[in-house]
Amino acid sequence: MHNVYIYILAAALVTYLIRALPLVLWRKEITSPFVKSFLYYVPYACLAAMTFPAMITATESIISGLVGFLVAAFLAFRKKSLVVVALWACVAVFIVERALTMM
Repeated sequence: MHNVYIYILAAALVTYLIRALPLVLWRKEITSPFVKSFLYYVPYACLAAMTFPAMITATESIISGLVGFLVAAFLAFRKKSLVVVALWACVAVFIVERALTMM
């Protein structure tokens, strides 16, 4: 039988090493504009990569998920607040889901 604590310890060690090694190995200030801009956008890209599939598959239909995403993206690009974006995306998904169930 496998000991779950060994797996937890290994996961913690790997996570710690991934976060701590760059701090230990790289002590100079990053001066490259390309590297700075790349590192600036990494959290946003990771967040998008994690949430986009969930947005599409969280609904009954992929169509309603895509409509909700498109509404949210449109409103976000129009610089609306987070509450407005989330509310209208939910309304759009609700309307599309109801329309699809009537078909």
